[in-house]
Amino acid sequence: MVHIDVDQRLFARITLSVPSNTQEVRTLNQVILAVSVLSIVGAGWIILSFCLFKQVRTFRHQLILGLAMSDFWMAVNFLSSCAVNLAGHPLGDPSQKKFCSFNGFMTQLFVVQTDYWVLLIAISTYLILANHKYSSTWIQNHKIILWLVPWGLSSLWAALGLALADYGDIGAWCWFTSDKVRLLVNFIPRWLIIIIILALYARLYRIIYNAHSRFVSFDDGGSPNALESHISPETGSVASTHRIGRPSDTLNITSKDTIPDIEQDNSTGNGRTHTRLPSPVLKRLARQMMMYPLVYMLIWAIPTTIRIYQSVSGRAAPFGIATVDKACIVIQGFADAIIYGVNETSLSAWRDRFSKLPPAVPAPEIMAVNIEHEIKDERTLDSLSHVNSL
Repeated sequence: MVHIDVDQRLFARITLSVPSNTQEVRTLNQVILAVSVLSIVGAGWIILSFCLFKQVRTFRHQLILGLAMSDFWMAVNFLSSCAVNLAGHPLGDPSQKKFCSFNGFMTQLFVVQTDYWVLLIAISTYLILANHKYSSTWIQNHKIILWLVPWGLSSLWAALGLALADYGDIGAWCWFTSDKVRLLVNFIPRWLIIIIILALYARLYRIIYNAHSRFVSFDDGGSPNALESHISPETGSVASTHRIGRPSDTLNITSKDTIPDIEQDNSTGNGRTHTRLPSPVLKRLARQMMMYPLVYMLIWAIPTTIRIYQSVSGRAAPFGIATVDKACIVIQGFADAIIYGVNETSLSAWRDRFSKLPPAVPAPEIMAVNIEHEIKDERTLDSLSHVNSL
């Protein structure tokens, strides 16, 4: 018994992420369990929205569904390890070795997998919005390959981690016990991914902002042929939480070489008149493009800093900061629900489900967005956009 206690103390010294006493371990697991529940609810909300509402089954939201599923099972995995710890069965106990290895495998699987999903969403969004016609068509016609990439690569890395380094207790779940290993295997590749998605979304920001500038300078009374915009065909679908124009407006966006404009029905009886696209929509869309990588950077900033500090100094971070470090990793499912759910179509779909118009108020007219590749987006005054192929 004494031999086991000594081994555990030595192990605790090596694994700097493990709290120094039983009370801290319990507090840490209670915090992580609560955050895990938040992430489960957030990811589950996106999954449920996809199942219930047709307008969130577009191509982009199919990729978001993959991310939500990874977030969901990652949070369930964290919750299970916390439950085992709080039930009086420490993960570092030799009797929990098999469970700890399984828990560590699942942790590595889903943490890495979420990175790949975020990268895949960014690349797909860029190819479509930047009007790379061949590539965007290819990815939409080969969805099964897109799904195999995150699952295949993350399974490979998790299996290699189990075989080469194994997984051990780090306080609230099992993972690589060495900060240096986690830094090299997980955090450096993750920041490379963050840099890539930051560059992609920055490029999209410029495309959309330039389109906004052109729309602002477009004279309502002038010929729309004077305007050439580089806004992409599917822009309206990414800004799916924002209404564009009034219910009777029809936005036609064909390609970057053609003219985007709003054709408004002329009730006086002589055809249609051209008006400019509301510029606040494009400004919001441009900000939305940059929010994705910035939030992702914020989530992983503290965990990365702690890994570097503990790897270089050889000392454990203070308990409070270490708890925030782990909570940042677990909160990702909830954060993704805010970024990809509330900020896009899901929230509006639920709002429409529970809100009812008075009988005396006529149903709003439909706004249709006709886009190249026969991508159609139907908007109502109170509903969000729907793009069948995005």
